Amino acid sequence: MAIDGVVNYFGVPYNGNKKLSKLVSNINKNKTLLTLLKMSNINAIDRLGYNDHGPTHVRIVANHALKMLRILIKRGVQPNIVKNYNMKNEDAEVIVTLASVLHDIGHAIHRENHEMLSIVVALSLIDSLLNGIYNEEEKEIIKFEVLHAIYSHEPETRPLTIEAGVIKIADALDMEKGRARIPFKIGSINIHSTSAMAIEKVEILEGEKKPIKIVIIMSNPAGIFQVDELLKKKIKTSGIDAMIEVEARLIENGKEVVFKKYE
Repeated sequence: MAIDGVVNYFGVPYNGNKKLSKLVSNINKNKTLLTLLKMSNINAIDRLGYNDHGPTHVRIVANHALKMLRILIKRGVQPNIVKNYNMKNEDAEVIVTLASVLHDIGHAIHRENHEMLSIVVALSLIDSLLNGIYNEEEKEIIKFEVLHAIYSHEPETRPLTIEAGVIKIADALDMEKGRARIPFKIGSINIHSTSAMAIEKVEILEGEKKPIKIVIIMSNPAGIFQVDELLKKKIKTSGIDAMIEVEARLIENGKEVVFKKYE
């Protein structure tokens, strides 16, 4: 991964959000952050033999999180930054994007207790990443909303905000072919690695019964392990579980057949 001369290293659709555009620009210029993301993968992949927890992962999580947040807003759900602090939907987009980028940064130190380590590392980065976007009071509010989302992204911790709930689920949705969020040893053949290769596609759609419909397309029934062992648990403790439905589909004879539904 090149650090110098990075162009569009990290990207999300802005949809006219100038604050988000400035944030992404700050992310792509921050060499310390880019280096730490590289280091996160060295610990996760090279030293532990696990799957990716670095640059590609955070980009996928940010795009998934923004898509879910925008669907919820479209369906009349008010983000907590709006409800509790009288700020704007565009600020909620900044929170989920920045939390996506920083939620696994603690892997640069160690995987164990990485959510707590991520908070420690993020504290040294957030102010510079928010430069030129917010005044002092707003920056502090955004900072601690981001830290809340980072802290809440593991299955056992229940988020207190819509934004943090979105991050939690988005993290689990990075599961397409070989990108399982349940860490598996690279090169080993077991249910973790087999299921990781079974997920062909993840789709985030606007639902009919509920605001968000998540569709998981599998080439092998083993893929349901990823859904049951992580995604399901994270949705249950996300705080936005009532707004989500999940449909797992299995490809049989070239056609997608509904394998399992979660409502």
